[in-house]
Amino acid sequence: MAGRIEDYALIGDLQTAALVGRDGAIDWLCLPRLDSEAVLARLLGTPGNGFWRIGPSVFGVRPSPAADRRSYRGDSLIMEHEWDTPTGTLRVTDFMLPRTDDDDTPRLVRIAEALTGTVTVDAVLSLRFDYGKVVPWVHKSEDNRTCAVAGPDAVWLDTDAETHGQSLTTRSRVTLTKGERVTFTLSWRPSYKSPPAMLDIDQALENTEKFWADWVSRCTYNGRYRGAVIRSLITLKALTNALTGGIAAAATTSLPEEIGGVRNWDYRHVWIRDAAKTLWSLLKAGYLDEARAWRKWLLRAVAGDPENLQIMYGIAGEREMPEITLDWLTGYEESGPVRIGNAAADQRQLDVYGEVIGTLHLAAQFGLERDETSNALLTKLVQSVEAHWREPDAGIWEVRGPSQHFVHSKVMAWVAVDRAVKLVEEGHADGPVKQWRQLRDTIHQDVCTRGYDAERNTFTQFYGSQDLDAALLLIPQVGFLPPDDARVIGTIDAVQEELSTPDGFLLRYPTHGDDVGTDGLPGDEGDFVVCAFWLVMDLAMIGRHDDARALFERLLGLCNDVGLLAEEWDSHLQRQLGNYPQAFSHIGVVGGAIEVELAEQRASLFALPGTSR
Repeated sequence: MAGRIEDYALIGDLQTAALVGRDGAIDWLCLPRLDSEAVLARLLGTPGNGFWRIGPSVFGVRPSPAADRRSYRGDSLIMEHEWDTPTGTLRVTDFMLPRTDDDDTPRLVRIAEALTGTVTVDAVLSLRFDYGKVVPWVHKSEDNRTCAVAGPDAVWLDTDAETHGQSLTTRSRVTLTKGERVTFTLSWRPSYKSPPAMLDIDQALENTEKFWADWVSRCTYNGRYRGAVIRSLITLKALTNALTGGIAAAATTSLPEEIGGVRNWDYRHVWIRDAAKTLWSLLKAGYLDEARAWRKWLLRAVAGDPENLQIMYGIAGEREMPEITLDWLTGYEESGPVRIGNAAADQRQLDVYGEVIGTLHLAAQFGLERDETSNALLTKLVQSVEAHWREPDAGIWEVRGPSQHFVHSKVMAWVAVDRAVKLVEEGHADGPVKQWRQLRDTIHQDVCTRGYDAERNTFTQFYGSQDLDAALLLIPQVGFLPPDDARVIGTIDAVQEELSTPDGFLLRYPTHGDDVGTDGLPGDEGDFVVCAFWLVMDLAMIGRHDDARALFERLLGLCNDVGLLAEEWDSHLQRQLGNYPQAFSHIGVVGGAIEVELAEQRASLFALPGTSR
């Protein structure tokens, strides 16, 4: 069985990624792209669905022992595991060489070396194509390279260890003494093309380390939480495709929001919302190139059809991603079904207009040059908002029940028009600004009238609803109302009271167990991590600095030992849930750190001599 979600570390090459467990097993790898078919899929099934383990020889002991130590090498995606055995210490170093150009050969490198004494190393590679379904034809080439072929795909294994086939796996065992090492490189190529060139391992490792050092050196955040922020930024960068500019929501599909439940979705696609919020984090930390690349991706994806703006696209801007189930996979800890693709792509979600235009405005503020093509798109997007903002939609959480007039969606429609007005006023775009100002005021009045419960002093999930929604916490953050507005403070208090979980974090909205709720699904889910980060930011904005800092630091405590977060947290089982690592959660780390420190700086600036905060 696969490990706990938090047992995994991420490695990646900016076009795909792999998850490696504490036991030295890579249980998830899609090639050649993040949203391609998996060739290692034990994460969602059994060992028979593919894995690649390298670690100390265990001579039949099961499960394989967890490493005694693991960490990333500095601020990089180079992962190191170490095992102390009775005869010596073994280190396994895993990395993927960043692909920042049109390179169709992803390479995953694993280096096993003896640090002390003598250690015997076992390597077991079980490749299964088509998400663990297809056993490939494995053979040795004339130059003794191992090749696995299934239809259009070929995966090549290069190693200086002797290998042999056993039970449909490729195996090796080698004994190393201090200072000795053995290397393994897994490469993908189309099966009809020539084999990939052999890799210079030492040069590849040096280039990978240099790439991440150079990228991190551009970060402008130097606050108290720099370690957590840098790790989150690296994770967000890993989810950003260097070739297309598309930003995936997570590296996995179908990791459950409830163990044994059915809320299992494919997150290896580009959600407009998630990508926009990722760019907010990157821009705030000084990264403008990613915003420039995303704007180009957006223009390609939307093409000439902004009226039919989708809420999500493929990594390269593909519009079609049909949702299907993979019945041969049992699901993570029997949590089925396993899904690929996502039917939410066909939903109407009004908030994406605000996310797109808000991000274009923020990028302009950070120095992104004016672009006439995106200006033309801006006008068409505002026209779409004007035509559709009064309609119900599926909301930020992509409900599969009836459409509603979600308050957050209306607020983000307001953001779309407000930021368009600002782009014109600040000279970054052209448009009928007087008309847009009137539209902005009309939406604002509608939300404040129909989305606010005066008796309870809180905004609600949707017009006429009694339920709350953690997305309401974004109202002050997007500037819809100022933080000190009584309606904002009342909403923060109500959300904190009604959506809090046993650990003091937040649900997205109420669920109803076996009964189908607003989202159209049975079952429950865990604490949604980013919602608690939103609460951190709100508490900081309204002057509750100590509460904000305390909650933020408790949230950082949810990160695993290498600083990664999934989508949700199970307060009862005390474990991570959902797709992993999740961009939304790491966006929360960056935003929370920035807002907590800004709030404390403001408080210090205005504190009177001789008084305390």
